[in-house]
Amino acid sequence: MIKVKQTDNKIVITGHAGYDLVGKDIVCSSVSSIVITTVNGILRLEDTIIYSIKDDTFTIKVVKPTKVNKTLINNMLDLLAQLASSYPDNIKIIK
Repeated sequence: MIKVKQTDNKIVITGHAGYDLVGKDIVCSSVSSIVITTVNGILRLEDTIIYSIKDDTFTIKVVKPTKVNKTLINNMLDLLAQLASSYPDNIKIIK
């Protein structure tokens, strides 16, 4: 299961969806697309976040909150929540 946890200035995404085999997992692909598109969009506009990928953990840290990164990160979290409502056995938003 993929778990998405947000704190004040950090989003941590861990785990594997387990929906299908590697390379065929539409939940994993969707999460990856949503997260990478968001990170790339923010970094193209401003240098206000840092991210790291280690093992099965993707971390986004907001080093300077702005309207742009707040809007894009909230959009990302909304999309992930919609995905979680469709695939509750594969992705969970932790509040």
